Amino acid sequence: MRKLIPSLLVAYLVAACTTPPTPPAAPPVAAAAPKGEVTEGPSVHSAESLRKLIQEAQVALPAAATGGAPYFGKFKDLPAGATTRVPVVVFLHGSSGLGLKAIGEWQQWLALQGIASIAPDSFALAGRLSYKSPVDRATYERVHALRLSEVAPSVAALAAVPWADTSRLVLAGTSEGATSVARHSGAGFKGRILYAWSCEDNYFTAAHRTLLPPEQPLLNVISLTDPFFSPANPWLGNPQALGHCGDALKAHKNATVVLVAGAPHTLLMLPAARHATAGFLQDLFKP
Repeated sequence: MRKLIPSLLVAYLVAACTTPPTPPAAPPVAAAAPKGEVTEGPSVHSAESLRKLIQEAQVALPAAATGGAPYFGKFKDLPAGATTRVPVVVFLHGSSGLGLKAIGEWQQWLALQGIASIAPDSFALAGRLSYKSPVDRATYERVHALRLSEVAPSVAALAAVPWADTSRLVLAGTSEGATSVARHSGAGFKGRILYAWSCEDNYFTAAHRTLLPPEQPLLNVISLTDPFFSPANPWLGNPQALGHCGDALKAHKNATVVLVAGAPHTLLMLPAARHATAGFLQDLFKP
């Protein structure tokens, strides 16, 4: 028996050495991007569509501005009695436009905090270029240029109404609109809020081109698993992406990034988003 053991051991070792190694598992194959859609149309505002951009804008005014009941409706129907100046948020909607119920609810919630808001209607440009993601980056960039051009007319409209305190303006937006908020280099805003945008290179832009002023207070709120701009999207187009604006804002001492676990793309009215927004605006507008 003692003579057999070494022989068996040698046989085992030889067999182990001659057995071919198990091949490594194949790397996971990235999911194919779904087929998007482009609806061609104009991507530059006309004088008439710029007028409608503001006239059809969705506005919410707090009771402090009207001297009575809060107002929620179109800019063209503003109550004549709204004359007390209050802080204002200029809000750029996403690709779904102002038909998204959460936007109106969010604006009315802001009014209860004593803050007015105006959401210009990008679809005032009749038949404007639109899409269903994912599409080519050139199409996205045409839309981003259009959205960026809507900021200045909105600010100009506020300068002409008696209820807007133009020394206390915030620029905010969600998704498609937030991309233009991040790219806007103009002065005149005390702070900015970016919902559901990551300030990163990905399928949605040729380059993120974030131009946020380093000294300006900023708030970025996005889902930890955003279906479009986080690594949870298998066709994001950037394997190094973080899924939030943290990298773009790392030199900004007055920036806050809030990641909401399990949240959908549209998270304006989630408690975590509202609490972060309320705290940000209260600090920004405090005497």
